[in-house]
Amino acid sequence: MDILIDDIGSFPLPSSVNREDFSRAYVGARDALAAGEDVGAAAFLRVNFRDVVLESFRKKLQTGLDVVNYPQHYDGIKQVGDLLHKAMDKGTFVVDDKDAFLPEVRVISQEAKVLSEEFGKKILLRVSLFGPMEQYLKEIGTTPYTDVLDGFAETIRRFAKNSVIDTKYLKTEAVCIDEPSFGFLNIDAEKDVIQETLEKALDFQGAARQIHLHSSVRLPDLLQIKNLDVLTFEYAASPKNIEGVSKRMLEAADKHVRVGVARTDIDTILAELHDQGIPQPTAEQLVESEETIRKRFVFAKEKFGDRMTFTGPDCGLGSWPSQEAAQLVLTRTVRAVKHV
Repeated sequence: MDILIDDIGSFPLPSSVNREDFSRAYVGARDALAAGEDVGAAAFLRVNFRDVVLESFRKKLQTGLDVVNYPQHYDGIKQVGDLLHKAMDKGTFVVDDKDAFLPEVRVISQEAKVLSEEFGKKILLRVSLFGPMEQYLKEIGTTPYTDVLDGFAETIRRFAKNSVIDTKYLKTEAVCIDEPSFGFLNIDAEKDVIQETLEKALDFQGAARQIHLHSSVRLPDLLQIKNLDVLTFEYAASPKNIEGVSKRMLEAADKHVRVGVARTDIDTILAELHDQGIPQPTAEQLVESEETIRKRFVFAKEKFGDRMTFTGPDCGLGSWPSQEAAQLVLTRTVRAVKHV
């Protein structure tokens, strides 16, 4: 099986777009789509949301990625959290199914025919959203309340299920639940409670089901989750992560991995360049060479063999200084992997 090259999700806004305007347009577009309205009809929503999402998605497609995550410009926690707050105001921890959708995915789906014809292929989409544990840590804390966890898990499941699309022009190839705090800050619950929560969140069909981690410390706790297909973790900026999992472990649990092979930790990269006397680096200086990325990929591929089914940059690129710099990370990663 060929290894698919994808990205984790977040992407810089265009320099011409004001973040506050985009955030206001995001909320407006979400409300409009929920009401069955056309987000292209209102100029403010069209210019500050719809066109921004589609043009950023095109920039990602231009890099040659096999599977492209929708451009995550809006606060990842608030994507679901905004609607969770409304649900909690009604006395429930479950968002109504009709409201559990990502507006970026809706817009890309509506434009799928144009995008497919423009790029000469069926578009393979990756969908990422923060998982139930990350949402819980932000909203509740570390004390476990199983009814709340169960409600959050059902909410995430609904968002994930409603993001699975398969048409002539667009297919959701992977849905990834991001749990970046897992292994660093954890809910004080037994392992079986965590497993049940994630199993419920991943209880959908039609796409590869992933969990993205920033630490591999507690990765073995997740191997028994029956609905999980792919564990994904950072390697480029966190080399020790790769030591936390072996091919034998993956084979025993019948799981696969996605390994990040290009650095995206922009603050550290900027600090390192500053120490080298480069206070204002160019995009070329910010992005690692293809050779560096290639060596990491080869090492990971040799370690995991056919258990490695996805690769790409480490984490999202939302904090990068420009779309051009972020685009270069994706382009070099694609070239490095495809060269091998």
